[in-house]
Amino acid sequence: MAEKGPVKPIKVIKPQKGYQENALSSPADIVIGGAAAGVGKTWTLLVHPLRDIDLPRFGGTIFRRTTPQIRRQGGLWDASTEIYPAVGARPRETTLQWIFNSGAKVEFSHIEHEKNLIDWQGSEIAYIGFDELTHFSKKMFWYLISRNRTTCGVRPYVMGTCNPDPDSWVKEFIQWWIDPDTGYPIPERNGVVRYMVRDGERYIWGDTQAEVIEAAWHVLEEQVTKSGRRPEDFVKSVTFISGSIYDNQELLDNDPGYLANLMAQDEQTRMQLLGGNWNTRPNEDDIYEYKAFAGMFDDLFEVDKEGHCIIADIALEGSNKLTVSYWMGWEMVDLVIVDKNKGDKVIEVIADMAKRYKVSNTDIVFDADGVGGFVDGFIPGAIPFHGGASVVEVEDLVSSKFIKENYFNLRTQCYYRSGNRVTRGEVRICERVADMMYDDNTTVRQRFFNERKAIKKSPTNTDGKKRIIKKSEMKVILGNSESPDLTDLLMMREYKDLTPTLQTGVW
Repeated sequence: MAEKGPVKPIKVIKPQKGYQENALSSPADIVIGGAAAGVGKTWTLLVHPLRDIDLPRFGGTIFRRTTPQIRRQGGLWDASTEIYPAVGARPRETTLQWIFNSGAKVEFSHIEHEKNLIDWQGSEIAYIGFDELTHFSKKMFWYLISRNRTTCGVRPYVMGTCNPDPDSWVKEFIQWWIDPDTGYPIPERNGVVRYMVRDGERYIWGDTQAEVIEAAWHVLEEQVTKSGRRPEDFVKSVTFISGSIYDNQELLDNDPGYLANLMAQDEQTRMQLLGGNWNTRPNEDDIYEYKAFAGMFDDLFEVDKEGHCIIADIALEGSNKLTVSYWMGWEMVDLVIVDKNKGDKVIEVIADMAKRYKVSNTDIVFDADGVGGFVDGFIPGAIPFHGGASVVEVEDLVSSKFIKENYFNLRTQCYYRSGNRVTRGEVRICERVADMMYDDNTTVRQRFFNERKAIKKSPTNTDGKKRIIKKSEMKVILGNSESPDLTDLLMMREYKDLTPTLQTGVW
């Protein structure tokens, strides 16, 4: 009788009590998991479709904003290799797919730009997952919901997970579940299913399907009549589920130091990642007031679009990112972000943008400090910005005389003026730019809000001049020695407004 080999241990795939169990047991069509860090949100995304993998025609797609986010160490693909082989799935790494024994499939894909949505026309996806839902635009989310359909025998379903982000459209969508004063999820509403119909940009909500149908009948009547379907077929069920890192005891057993990592963050980040807070708290030292800063992206009224210019924050290989922005008046309507470039690339990017938008050299402002100093010789007439220079004299509205404002240097003057202008609602970042990816993990909009926290007032010295904190202090706040590349563009845009007093002619 042949000897038996060693018995392979059985891998048990089971949700932990709390967030994971609540998220996976919800009957809602759309489940939003906006919990604190470390509760196992990615795990729930991956396990959710396993209930239907015995159906041969079942297909699920889990999205991230970019492919590198899927493949990075510890990301979706790595996490899936710890789960799917245990149920007999076979990987196709080149196409980021898992094939189950029945023929069912789960794949990973990306939607980096809204123009990529056309690639999904005609698709039928029974299960749609969004990893870091706040990284996707509202348009991306709702378009892909239109692809959430199937004839494989299940009711289509959606799960989106994210960390709390007060600047995202997601906060508006799940606001019923969030205390507007504290920013924390309301415990008694956690996991409660509500119903909705979307009417353009407006949501019509109700506690029951009947309540929604009655409130939305002006929207539904024509479609119900045309289709012959029940009104209930046009209503979506939605829930929001929060949780605490203490729900994930497996993580804490394996990596107890993770708690210390979260506790080491600044107060705002700690409230979001450890406490699951969806609000922010404005700081009196902030140059950019939070609500006004959000208005650059959200306000409905137009800003002044007279004139145009290019603002470039220069960086070379091994330093920070090169960012080159095109402005129509006070709206940033285009942005190019280049990582690890050489000097010839700097000139090429600026020149390409200047040719595309027909911007004269004298309407180009570039950061001339440090590595940016070489640009002047290649773009004659461009305006160099030296942050440490003296402040520019401006006209006093009372006396009509030109005076020197009480700032430590030009950089400080431009940041204070930029903060005041944003507070007045005079600056806009267009939606296309806001939705661009700053890096593999962060949209431009999110990066702007990260940088906002690093632009702070500094206590005045004995000379009484207004100051901002040093760039080295900003880098500490941002982490990894990063610079405020995007808010520097806002700041230097102010210098373009000041330059008529320095040049011949007025812009």
